[in-house]
Amino acid sequence: MSAPLLAFGALAFAAPAAAQTLGGEVEKQMPSLMAIYKDLHANPELSFMEVRSAGILAAEASKLGFKVTEKVGGTGVVAVMENGPGPVVMVRADMDGLPVTEQTGLPGASKIRVTTKEGVETGVMHACGHDTHMTAWIGVARLMAANKAKWSGTLVMIGQPAEERGAGARMMLADGLYTRFPKPQYALAFHDAAQFPAGKIGYTPGYALANVDSVDITVKGVGGHGAYPQTTKDPIVLASRIVGALQTLVSREISPLDSAVVTVGSFHAGAKHNIISDEAKLQLTVRSYSDEVRNHLLDGIARIAKGEAIAAGMPEDKMPVVSVNKDEYTPSTFNTPEFTEEMAAYLKTSFGDDRVVQMPPVMGGEDFGRFGREDKNIKSLIVWVGGVPQAEYDAAKKEGRTLPSLHSPFWAPDAPAVISTATEALTAMTMKLMAKK
Repeated sequence: MSAPLLAFGALAFAAPAAAQTLGGEVEKQMPSLMAIYKDLHANPELSFMEVRSAGILAAEASKLGFKVTEKVGGTGVVAVMENGPGPVVMVRADMDGLPVTEQTGLPGASKIRVTTKEGVETGVMHACGHDTHMTAWIGVARLMAANKAKWSGTLVMIGQPAEERGAGARMMLADGLYTRFPKPQYALAFHDAAQFPAGKIGYTPGYALANVDSVDITVKGVGGHGAYPQTTKDPIVLASRIVGALQTLVSREISPLDSAVVTVGSFHAGAKHNIISDEAKLQLTVRSYSDEVRNHLLDGIARIAKGEAIAAGMPEDKMPVVSVNKDEYTPSTFNTPEFTEEMAAYLKTSFGDDRVVQMPPVMGGEDFGRFGREDKNIKSLIVWVGGVPQAEYDAAKKEGRTLPSLHSPFWAPDAPAVISTATEALTAMTMKLMAKK
């Protein structure tokens, strides 16, 4: 992509002197890395279908001398490099694209189309930037392999499937990630960001991303003719009452000092104007940070659904059915606070205070949090790397318009800036943690 290449040049000469050695190594890798990025971007794969992408990561790591194991947790890749005594550090990249038809209009845009397991034909796009994540992962692997004389310990690099479904981390852990392979003391990752300029690094101590639950409610009723509602129990009216009452969960039951979201994203019922259906279906996304708030929300949804049904005079055998999709639950991501502050301070010495900034937490989800939750002794950190081309960011701010978000068909990050910044930042942190004493 031609425009982002100009931005990379601007970043390269702005780097502080302390980062010149590592930054110079990154810059030498950029032509090759950009070729890999363009390939990955043009050939995205959906969750648990990342066979080609995983193969690219595995082949690159094998060439560098990593011991590589494929098909971990489905299509996951684990690459291990043992380099003497020292800590075990894990670096993770996610690999899956999204069922989104790209509309950026840029050269090299994805033209891939597939039919999903649900039978829906769709375009596929790296609308969340996982192509930049995989490319930077390769960059880190190359720099770590080239600088083995400067560090000691065990480096575990993983290519994770199905982040978008909240399932990949869970599947890799269930497949023995921490028993078949060295268990990390530190876990690192990054995510590209659509809310601030390319090449900046954002960090958030503590909760950084949310618990994400998908909840389905089937509201039962007694159907009949629309002209004779007195002979029916209208599930649309009941479901509407449930939707309204759900709004009080956050506004009246959760402390204003805690964060929570309950959104009804789908409401389906009926087939014709003059027929009262016998069923309505609701789909909810539920967001929180702490497990206590999460449990309160989920319990409250079930309570409200049943309570409104009782108030509507529904018999016991017609109570709403509330189901939480456990397979797509994503736990909140918690950045170990002191470790996060330590790494941020270190990055500032290389990138400067103006490029490393503290960010507020967001209500998006990211299953990287599972890797730290599995063992509370693991120090975990995911950072943001800005992806919005500077000129576009400045213009949007001046004009008061909204920029494309992650998951948008128009999301076009400044890929060279994201990849170079993330490669350098992740390598710098990894080498600090594994520096020879």
